[in-house]
Amino acid sequence: MNLAENKKQLFDAAVMWNRRVGDAYYRMGIGCPHVFQAALPGQFVMLRPKPNAQTLLRRPFSIHNLIRSKDSVDGFEILYKVIGMGTEKLALCHKGDAVNVLGPLGKGFSCCHDGGDIYMAAGGIGVAPFIFLSKDLLGRGVDGSRITLFLGGRSNKDLLGLKTFKSLGIGLQIATDDGSAGVQGLVTMSLEKAIQTKKPDILYACGPMAMLKKVAMISSVYDVHCEISIEAMMACGMGACLGCAVENRLTGKKYFHACIDGPVFDAGDIRL
Repeated sequence: MNLAENKKQLFDAAVMWNRRVGDAYYRMGIGCPHVFQAALPGQFVMLRPKPNAQTLLRRPFSIHNLIRSKDSVDGFEILYKVIGMGTEKLALCHKGDAVNVLGPLGKGFSCCHDGGDIYMAAGGIGVAPFIFLSKDLLGRGVDGSRITLFLGGRSNKDLLGLKTFKSLGIGLQIATDDGSAGVQGLVTMSLEKAIQTKKPDILYACGPMAMLKKVAMISSVYDVHCEISIEAMMACGMGACLGCAVENRLTGKKYFHACIDGPVFDAGDIRL
């Protein structure tokens, strides 16, 4: 996407709901008829509450879900954790409040498959894009029993979306640092063990950088095609501020920019 294209996607929208789903976690629905009809799993938006537009930079959020009615898309959802000023302001938004939206932005996951097994690995809030991805895959005819989500968190309080994934028929393998849910340990341990038993056709991952490094290593060792969505600090979302540079392991330019070249990359294409 170039700068001109992104300008066309800048608009104000109304909050449809802003629901607390955990100690510090929220799901926000934002109405924007027709704008997100062609949005792809893995893409993101840049948001800021409208009353704070003069002082607050937009923040990047994965598209968590599309809000549909019959055959149309009426809006989208984000899943976020309150960790600073920007997300604190979002948490204060109510139905009908205005938010400034730039999006959908970036490169999403590739979603074409021939019936093979699919693994998804998520750490904490990294689960955000996988509801959208799961629904897209199911809509393309992928059997939910062929999809497994490996979900990790510090405790059971950091495990999000479990009911939704179960309702979609997605397999779940849970790991928590403190053992309060699933197996105790890192989610990458469960992932590697599963790959040793049965390799998937593709592996998708999103989460903290340390987790993504391990996932990339596992995919390389076991020769599994892997796509990762990286979490990066962004100020503009359009490739202008150069704040989300990612080192390129391929020939050509030395750096990618997560906002326009990603946030989804083939695991072997970037240096984590």
